[in-house]
Amino acid sequence: MVSGRVQGVFFRQVTSEQARRVGVAGWVRNRSDGRVEAVFEGSQEAVDQLVSWCHEGTPWASVEEVEVTAEEPEGLDAFSIR
Repeated sequence: MVSGRVQGVFFRQVTSEQARRVGVAGWVRNRSDGRVEAVFEGSQEAVDQLVSWCHEGTPWASVEEVEVTAEEPEGLDAFSIR
């Protein structure tokens, strides 16, 4: 979960591009509460790299908090914007 000014600033689009660049599967979506929710699956190094990127976000974003929760992988094989 990413909080702050993260909707309307191309956060989902660029997250998707970054995920594909580092080889991470999963998805990203806007939530009605203003946060962005994302699921990342891949190597620990690639997931960590993407989570690190989420702390910065796009140049137009203002990330206040990134909440990370480890879960069992779903077996996703691509990345999508929901």
